[in-house]
Amino acid sequence: MRAVIDSHVHFWQPQQLRYLWLDEVPAISGPFTPQELGQATPGVDLQKIVFVQADCVPEQGLDEVAWVTELARSEPRIQGIVAFAPLELGSQASTAYLDKLARYPLVKGVRRLIQAEGAGFANRPEFINGVQQLARYGYSFDICIVHTQMSDAVQLVQQCPKITFVLDHFGKPAIAAQQMEPWTKQVQALAALPNVWAKLSGLVTEADHAHWKPADLQPYINHMLQCFGPARMLFGSDWPVVELAGTYERWVAAAVAATSHLPASQQDDIFVNNAARVYRLA
Repeated sequence: MRAVIDSHVHFWQPQQLRYLWLDEVPAISGPFTPQELGQATPGVDLQKIVFVQADCVPEQGLDEVAWVTELARSEPRIQGIVAFAPLELGSQASTAYLDKLARYPLVKGVRRLIQAEGAGFANRPEFINGVQQLARYGYSFDICIVHTQMSDAVQLVQQCPKITFVLDHFGKPAIAAQQMEPWTKQVQALAALPNVWAKLSGLVTEADHAHWKPADLQPYINHMLQCFGPARMLFGSDWPVVELAGTYERWVAAAVAATSHLPASQQDDIFVNNAARVYRLA
């Protein structure tokens, strides 16, 4: 059984916090908590969990951190939180918010979703300044974009050399359309920056949800391995979003098969060690 540190898990309880986007995806709009995760992973040796902010309404971002911190009391595998932070609000407001996050020891990094924003959002001076401030707190930044925003992500990272970045979901390439360019060249530019890691996550929901096959994902995984190498890649399930295109266990099986040609030590880096390094897990 494959040992896994899952670097990308969401929990939500719509009766407690408000998630506007779940109105558009009724298939996963119910509660998803550690209890449901346990039911979804009987065949996985899930050792540790990093919770990634689940895009509740912004005014509840700190409430989400408090809720997950409480969940961790009864689910000790939750050892890291990637929290929401409104980094685009300017230096003073960003600092005030980050000071509040710093009260929660499980917070290891920050994610401010970029994928739904217009071109150039990630390169606005206020946002760049907010990301740069993460260095004072030792926080990483998860980059969640669609592939058309990859050049913006490259420019953001270039201006924040002191920050550790993690690219979520390979930058959401157009897998369903079997489109590789210009994503491949842009990924090469991002991987050339040494402070960026890549998350092996979110691929099946960029493929054909009902009909994807592991072979559909392999060219993208191969390219990321070539660009980042196993030393800068970490596994994430994107659960429960992954259930839109199958199951947690099916995705784990596909990811394990896609990297099975690597030496065992490099497989261990992808599925266990790198997540512990990036998110500074105990």
